[in-house]
Formats: sequence, C-alpha cells, structure tokens
Amino acid sequence: MVRVSAWRRLGRVRAARRVRTVARWWRSSLQVRVLTSTLAIGLVALALLGVYVGARISSGLFDARRDQVLEEGARSTQQAQDVFSSATATTRADVQQLLRDVTLAQRSGGSGEREVFLLRAPGQQSTVEVGATATDRSLVDLVSRELKAATAGGGQQWQSVTVPSADGRAQPGIVVGQDVTVPVVGTYQMFFLYSLEAEQERLDFLLRTLALAAAALVVLLGAMTWLVTRRTVHPVQQAAQVAERLADGHLSERMTVRGGDEMARLARSFNEMAEGLQDQIRRMEELSTLQRRFVSDVSHELRTPLTTIRMAGEVIHASRGDFDPAVKRSAELLQTQLDRFEDLLADLLEISRFDAGAAVLDAERRDVRDVVLQAVEHTTALAQRRGSWLSVRLTEEPATADIDPRRVERVLRNLLVNAVEHADGSDVEVVLAVDSQAVAVTVRDHGVGMTEQEAAHVFDRFWRADPARARTTGGTGLGLAISLEDAHLHGGRLEVWGRPGRGASFRLTLPRRAGIRLTGSPLPLVPDEAPGPAGAAPLSRTDPAALPELLAMTGEIAVVADLRDPARADVLGETGRARAAAGGGA
Repeated sequence: MVRVSAWRRLGRVRAARRVRTVARWWRSSLQVRVLTSTLAIGLVALALLGVYVGARISSGLFDARRDQVLEEGARSTQQAQDVFSSATATTRADVQQLLRDVTLAQRSGGSGEREVFLLRAPGQQSTVEVGATATDRSLVDLVSRELKAATAGGGQQWQSVTVPSADGRAQPGIVVGQDVTVPVVGTYQMFFLYSLEAEQERLDFLLRTLALAAAALVVLLGAMTWLVTRRTVHPVQQAAQVAERLADGHLSERMTVRGGDEMARLARSFNEMAEGLQDQIRRMEELSTLQRRFVSDVSHELRTPLTTIRMAGEVIHASRGDFDPAVKRSAELLQTQLDRFEDLLADLLEISRFDAGAAVLDAERRDVRDVVLQAVEHTTALAQRRGSWLSVRLTEEPATADIDPRRVERVLRNLLVNAVEHADGSDVEVVLAVDSQAVAVTVRDHGVGMTEQEAAHVFDRFWRADPARARTTGGTGLGLAISLEDAHLHGGRLEVWGRPGRGASFRLTLPRRAGIRLTGSPLPLVPDEAPGPAGAAPLSRTDPAALPELLAMTGEIAVVADLRDPARADVLGETGRARAAAGGGA
C-alpha cells in the first residue's frame, strides 16, 4: 500500500512538472501562443461547422428517403388492395394463400428490396381464422403497438426503427403502414420495412470527406500561421538577442537586414539606434576616463603644495599664542580647513580608485564587535560636543566575519558622524546582530530625519538634503558614497530609512564569509518604535548603577555612554574591560 501511494505521488509530481514545463513554454514563446490559439479557434469553428453541415445533410437525406418511401408505400398498398378486391377466395386456405401471394409480390419495390408484413388489425373478429404473413417473421416485432394503433385510426403512418443486420450491426430503417381489406377475414394492416443502410453509408462517406477536408484545412491553417508568425516573431527574437548582447557589453552586435519590408526597416532602425548608443557610450567612457584621470591627477598634484602649506600652517598654528586674537583665530581656521582639504583629497583619491576598479579588499577574519567599538570610540568626542547620547548594543556571541577592518571602520565612522551631525542633540543608537549568513549593524538617530525622495539620493556624491545646512563637522560630501562602495566591495549592502521628524536609520549588512549571497539581514531596516516589555521600568542612562544591569541583559551586552557627563567620558574603555571580563572577548 505504501509503495502504491509512493508511485501515485511520484506520478502526480511528474504530471505537475510537465504542466509547469508546458506553462513555461507557453509564456516564453509568442509564436507558440499565436499558433496554439489559432489552431484552437480553427478547430472549434470547424467542429461547429461540421456539426451543422452533418446535421443538415443527415436531415436532407432522411427527409428525401422518407418522402420516397411514403409515396412508394402508398402505391404498393393500393396495388395490394386492388388484388384483394378482385380476389374470389372464400375458404380459409384460399385466403391464406392469397395473403402469402400478395406479401411475396409486394416485396420488391421501386427502390429495392423491402420487408412486407400483413398483420390482423387490432380488435378485428372473423369467423374464419387466418394468421399473419411476413417475408421475415424475425422482424415483425419492429412494428410497435403504437404504430399499429395509429394505423388503425386511418391513413398512412410511419415510424423510424433500428434494423439489426446479419453481421450484428444496427442500421436505420423506416416502417410504413396502412389498412387493407381482405375478403372473408376483414381488415388487415399492411406494413413495409425499408432499410436506410445506403443513405447511412452515403452520410458516413460525406462526413469522412468533410473530416478529411477539415483536417487538411487545419494543417494548412497551422502552416500559414507558423509561417506568418515566424516571419514576424523571428526578427523580434533576433532583436531581443542582440539587445541582450548589447546589454552584456558587446556593443558591436547588429541585426541582419534582409529585403526592404517593414521587418527590414525595423532591423535597420535597430542597428542605427545601436550605433548611436555605441557612439554615446564610447564618448561617455572617454569623458569618464578623462574625469577620473583629471580627479586623480589633480589630487596627486595638489598633495605637494598641500604638504608645503600644511608645514607652513603648522608652524603658524604652533606660534598662534604670540599673535593678536584676530590672527590667532585665522591660524586656527587655517589649520581646520587644511585638515578638511586633506580629507577631501583622500576621499577624491579613494573615489577615483573605485571608479577605475582598482580598489582592493584586504580581508581578514575579525570580530565586528571590536570594529564597532573602535568606530564608536572615535566618535565619542564629537558626540560630546554635539550633546548626543551614544547607545551601543552588541551581541554576546562573537560576530566574526571576513572583512577589511579599515574599510568597515570607515563606513561605521561615516555613519556615526553623519548621525551625530543630524541628531540635533538626540540619542544615537548602534545595534549589532548576527546570524549564520550575515552580520548587520544599524545606526539610528532621532533628529531631523529625511523624506523618501531624500533617502533615494543620500548616497549620491556631494549631495546634501538641505544645502543651507552647514557642515559643522567638516565633511567632504563623499563619505556616504565611499561607504556604499566599501559595502559593495565586501559583497554586502548599505541601506537607509528616514522620515521627517523621526530621524534616520542606516543598516550595514555584510556576509560572514566570502562568496555568500545575501538574501536577508539579521536586523530590520525600519526601526521598531514599540515600547519595552510591559511593566518594566526603563533603565536610567544617567545612573552609573544601571550599567551592570545593562551588561547583564540576556543575549546581548549594552554599552551606554552619557557624553553629556564629563565624569563618564571613559565609559567605553570601562565597558570594553567589562565585556572582556564577562567573556565577550577583547
């Protein structure tokens, strides 16, 4: 029983696979859909036409044969009546012989052989008992009681019957009956049985001829449809293949032009479009190469004068105490702008390396928690100046992954600096999570936020959501663009969510091992705004006694830095030691 069920399941699986294959074939081929639809419509139309024509032919043949049979039956009945009227039979034997003679004489009609029955009319009584006569007694039962009763009412009557043949097949037939008066014995009923075998054979021949003609017409229709669709679809298929080759970078691909019809015009137009695109792409590539070379050359060339200016600036900055306040402030501004100028040159060189495809990933097996803490520690001073909180939640289990620590830390620093810049003194939350495939870090602020349209451009180079907003941290405008390239270099993703007045959230997702294709992330991109567990009092981030409880949270380590309290400026270092003591690793 189990084996039978397994075979049935296997059969259902195979049937479902065949159905899916046919459905996929149907969806992927326009020629198959057009050909199948045309053949289906043609078959339905021919079937309906065949049924209509067959019914009309059958009805015509039957009506013609019925009229002929009725006319011939009436004439034969009259002839038999004339014989009976002129007969001089007076005894039972004479009447019996007369009935047999008339029956045999009427067997041959004008349209061929027929069976003749002479049966006593219902309700007739006679002093001379004479039985019925028939040319074939085995067929007498074909005369139904209803036909006998109708014939007794007067006039000629007929009925369709099925006549059995010697070879076991059944043939259609007609029974025609009418009353006759026989001497001595009274009223008899004379019936003629006609076979419609010849008409049936003629009808079958006509239907077979129609079926062959319909089959030939379907084949012709299918061939014509296939030829027409091939002439139409083949250039489209060729255009699709050439377009795919063009999309793959084979810009020299062209369609074959044959003739001068509409399809040839399509091919020529497509080739002209491809040539125009190739020229434009070539010009854009040349312009992009010149731009990259220009940026790289300018960045390299500016390094020498920048080094000289920095040396002079450092000398001036070191001696600023001897200057009057205005010159001293100028020296400090000069040093700040030199730092920003140097960062800008470094970012331009990094962008040029990404554009040229020369960026190299120096990956190693590292615990991402350490990289997060380094990035947070690098941002603590800025967060303290801006009056923001930094809340860090790390997993208790190691979050090891194959990463380039320098690039990942740069991404996290950019995200943290950007969050602090736009937090306007509100909290900045950093969360790390890990699963078997990926490690993810989210950086969330509760500041001004951004619209969906602004979020779509946040990774563009030199883009600013509010051009009037000053860069108090001295950003270059390339940080998020470089961060996105660093994430892609790892095979990961960098995504953003934001809403006006609700802040923004950036999520960095990296594969734990090289070659893993990301299908999800351990952390949600859209923040969970739900409150904490019901009945649980929130932990105070201004209370130093809350730190051990936060560190003891199940499944994670919480690091809270109150950067508005100078007395807790070294909380990250203390937390790192606490995590090491708890077994979380260095």
